[in-house]
Amino acid sequence: MPAHDDDTAASFLTRIREALDQLPPTEQRLGRFILDFPGELASYSASELAHQAGVSNASVTRFVRRLGYASYEEARRHARDQRSAGSPLYLSPRTADALGGSSAAHAQAAHDNIAATLRGIDDAQLDAIAQAMVHARAVWFLGFRNNRSFAAYLRWQLAQVLPRTQVLPGPGETLAEYAVDIAAGDVLVVFALRRSPAVAAAFARHATQAGAQVVFVTEPSSAEGAGARWVLHCHTAAPGPLDSHVAPMLMCELLATRTLQAAGAAGRQRLAGVEAAHAALGELRTAPRDDTAGL
Repeated sequence: MPAHDDDTAASFLTRIREALDQLPPTEQRLGRFILDFPGELASYSASELAHQAGVSNASVTRFVRRLGYASYEEARRHARDQRSAGSPLYLSPRTADALGGSSAAHAQAAHDNIAATLRGIDDAQLDAIAQAMVHARAVWFLGFRNNRSFAAYLRWQLAQVLPRTQVLPGPGETLAEYAVDIAAGDVLVVFALRRSPAVAAAFARHATQAGAQVVFVTEPSSAEGAGARWVLHCHTAAPGPLDSHVAPMLMCELLATRTLQAAGAAGRQRLAGVEAAHAALGELRTAPRDDTAGL
């Protein structure tokens, strides 16, 4: 068997894939079952897994030992660690009926996430962030993977009233190319919800050391705060394998609304200028309606 680093989260499934063709038929069946539904091992005892896969308890024991684990519990902990990290593969249920949950279940999860998120913040905190962004030399927004969508959306909303805003990094760029520009008087908003690369937190710490004020948006289970002045926790639990992003979008709305309010007359003047430019350029002009259509 190939050697592996037990501390590498991805190595659990890698071990199975690399060993599969060398296993006896019964253990191959078990391996294929786990590759299809790795969350089952994180959830079940050895006996339950054996029953679900249609193999004996002894086969489960031999299987995990061939993969290099001292016990089933060690393998289970390894799988649980990756499940906790939020991989949709580990969160997918085995039965198709349970895959997405009902509409009512999703609505309830969204409601619960919003309520839990709002309990963790207060108006004074949001107002302090809004004031910091309004008076900032520049406001930067950072997020990778799904988080980039939140960063781009919030920046898009605030660019209407704030003159110097940017999402990092741009296409083909690196964060280091911006690290030299972030300074005291700036605000950096980092979205680092589930499975965010570690470089996002590293950049947030760099910005703090440079004197910028940092807003760090993450999930409640994360211990990472990156030394930020403000840490906002968004709840994202969902009945299916994918996270619910209702609460993060609400957080964007709250931050944008408070900042628009804090921008006052200067913000309204900039917004009026944006609207005048829209009209002059005809960017938002819709096609004239044909009232004769259908006659």
